[in-house]
Amino acid sequence: MELESLGAYLKARRDRVTPADVGLRTYGTTRRVPGLRREELAHLAGVSAGYYTRLEQGQAGTASQQVLDALAGVLRLDPAETVHLHNLARRPAAPRLTRPRPEKPHPRVLALLSSLGETTPAVVLGRRGDVLAWNRTGHALVAEHVGFDAPDDPARRPSVPRMFFLDPLAQDLHQNWEQLARTHVAYLRLTAGRYPTDARLAELIGELAMRSRDFARLWARGEVADCTVGTMRLRHPTVGGVEVDYQVWLQPESPDHRLEVYTPNDTASADALRLLSDQVAERAVIGSPAPGPVG
Repeated sequence: MELESLGAYLKARRDRVTPADVGLRTYGTTRRVPGLRREELAHLAGVSAGYYTRLEQGQAGTASQQVLDALAGVLRLDPAETVHLHNLARRPAAPRLTRPRPEKPHPRVLALLSSLGETTPAVVLGRRGDVLAWNRTGHALVAEHVGFDAPDDPARRPSVPRMFFLDPLAQDLHQNWEQLARTHVAYLRLTAGRYPTDARLAELIGELAMRSRDFARLWARGEVADCTVGTMRLRHPTVGGVEVDYQVWLQPESPDHRLEVYTPNDTASADALRLLSDQVAERAVIGSPAPGPVG
């Protein structure tokens, strides 16, 4: 899949900002563009129209931080979108894709995961959304139809983006699937800007765009967002309805890795998580496999 360019991102964002948004008067004239014209954006950002045109066409070399911040201000970008703008500006014109080695969770991340015990569901996610580790309650909450030991083998690791868009059981689990799907896609775009040479990431995005119409539709929106907090409303196959907040703990020693922790939103959800934790503990004692999904 072709990587997003700085020019394409600027144009997409320019199209979304109307003259009224930035206080420009159009005097009722007919406009051929949905948002700002190039010369309008250039004037508001304090650069020449010729320079901005070359920037959007990929011919202006590396833009300064001051210019990028000025453009971000006019385009009304939030912090994550501004980071993405800077990442795209630093990207080589034709980056050479490389295949990174399989990811390994840092021992401190695994120690933190272990310290949570089994009453608090948690999952360790890698750069591309692969599950690097999880506790048994986290596994039972988000993917009990997948083998618990799957993260131990890089070739078998569950991919949260793949499950979200290609696994019907995972899709049925999430009642607010559309909202969460937008977040997943927006975070993948942010990650792609950070790591433009990651061949595995490019392959993942290309695969999802080819195999999932929903992913392709959401990717075309061009949204960018970080993924740090949010709410999941689940239709769990063994404990019923569960509403949890997820919080992402970033790891200084391995900034690509995220420890995602789930906490209940209400009494009924807390009871459901306790039941799930008890079931996990019981299965661990008797050595029985996790139950299959209920039809």
